[in-house]
Amino acid sequence: MLSYMNRGGAFYRDVVRLALPIVFQNLITESLALVDTFMVGSLPGDAPMAAVTLANIPIFVILLLIFGLQSGASVLISQFWGKGDTDSINRVIGIGFYAAGSITLLFALVMYCFPVEFLGLFSNNREVVELAAGYGRVVGFSYVFNSITQVYLGAHRSMENPKLGLCVLGVSMVSNTFLNWVFIFGNLGAPRLGVVGAAVGTLLARMLEFAVMVTYAARSRRFPFKPALVFRPGRELLARYIRYSTPVVLNETLWGLGTALYPTIMGYMEGSTEILAAYAISGNIEKVCTVIVFATAGTAAIIIGREIGAGRMDTVYDTGRTLNTLAFLSGLVVSVLGILGTLFFISPVVYPNFGLSREAQSIATMMLLVTFAFLSVRSFNTTNIVGVLRGGGDVRAATLNDLLPLWCFALPLSALFGLVLKLDIFWVYLGISLENVLKFFIGLWRFRSGAWIHDVTQVSYRKSPE
Repeated sequence: MLSYMNRGGAFYRDVVRLALPIVFQNLITESLALVDTFMVGSLPGDAPMAAVTLANIPIFVILLLIFGLQSGASVLISQFWGKGDTDSINRVIGIGFYAAGSITLLFALVMYCFPVEFLGLFSNNREVVELAAGYGRVVGFSYVFNSITQVYLGAHRSMENPKLGLCVLGVSMVSNTFLNWVFIFGNLGAPRLGVVGAAVGTLLARMLEFAVMVTYAARSRRFPFKPALVFRPGRELLARYIRYSTPVVLNETLWGLGTALYPTIMGYMEGSTEILAAYAISGNIEKVCTVIVFATAGTAAIIIGREIGAGRMDTVYDTGRTLNTLAFLSGLVVSVLGILGTLFFISPVVYPNFGLSREAQSIATMMLLVTFAFLSVRSFNTTNIVGVLRGGGDVRAATLNDLLPLWCFALPLSALFGLVLKLDIFWVYLGISLENVLKFFIGLWRFRSGAWIHDVTQVSYRKSPE
C-alpha cells in the first residue's frame, strides 16, 4: 500500500540534509524572539511591551509580504535550479530585490516621517503610541536590509543550500540579542535607551546580516552572483514572476489578516483576559514545537521544483506523495509527543512560571491539546500547499486551498460559537482547528488530480552581458 515510500536511503538522506538546517533556523528565530520579548517585558510598567506589540502590528504585515515575495520567487528558482539555469536565477533574485526593497523602503519612510499618525491608527493610547513611534522610526529601516537578505537566502534555500540561511540568521539573531541587552539596559557604557534600544539593536543586527550576505555573494563559487543580470532582469521574467508571486503574496497577506481575527473574536468573549493570555503563551510554545512541520514543507518545495526543472515528470507525482505522507507521519509523531509533553511537563511545570491564573493555565492546556490533536493533518496540509502545490507551480490552487477554508468556514464558525451562541472557548478553538480537516480533503483531491504539475521555466529573452 505504501510501496511508493520505498525510494532508497539517498532520497531520505537528501530530505534530512535539506530539512535540518531549516529546523534549526526556525528554532533559533522562535527561541530568540522569546528572549527579546522577555528583555522588553522586564522594563518597568506595561507600556514598553505594549508599545513594541503595537509597532509590530504593521511589521507583521510587512514580514508576510516579504515571505510571499520570497515564496513566489522560490517557485521559479527551484525549477531553474533543477534545469541548471543560473542566469535566470540571478534575474529572479534581482526582481525580488527590487520588489522587497521598494516595499520596505516605503514602509520605513512612513514609519520615520509619520510614526505617531501611522501607529495611532492601531491604538488610541497616547503614551503607548508615542513609545511605539520612537521604536518604529528606527526599526523600520532594519527591514530594508532584512528584506533583501531574505530574498537572497530564500534563493539559496531553493537551490538546496539552506545552511547559508542557518549561518547568516544565526549570526544575526545572536547579535540582535546581545545588542538589545547593550542598548535597552545601557550596558558596556552604552546609553540606556529602553524601547528605542531594542530598535537600535535590531537595526544594527540587520545591517550585520546584510554585510555577511553581500560578502558571501561576492565570493560564492557555488552560485556566481551576476550584477548585470540582477539589476536588469528583463520583462519576460518579470511577467512570469508577477504571475507566480502575486497569488502567493495575496495568500500570505489574507492568511495573516484572517488569523489575526481569531484573537479579535476571543477579545470580545467573556473572560477575554484569561483567554488572550492563554492564546499568547500557547501560541509561542506551539511555534517552537512545530518547526519540523514548516521545515518539511520548505524541503518539499525545493525537491518538487528541482524534479520538475530537471524534467523528471514521471517521478514528480510519487515524490509529492512520499513527501506528503512523510509530513503526515512526522506530524503524528510530534502530535503524540506534544500531547504527552503538555500533560506531564508544560502544564504542571512551564505554565506556572508565567504567572498565569489557574483559569488561563487550563485554557492554554486545552489549546495545546487541541492543536496537537490536529497536528498530523495540519502537517500534511502545510507540506501539500506550501511545498508540493507551490513547488509544482500550482500557486492559484494552493492559494484557494489555504484561504477558502479559513475565510468561508473557520472564521464564521468560530465567530458563531464565540460571539453569537456564546459557547465556551473550547468550541471556538475547535471551530478554528476544524479548518485543517476541510483543507485536508480539498488538498488531497487537488493533489490526486495531478493537475498541479507545471513547468514554469519556459522563458525567452535576449542574452544580457555578464
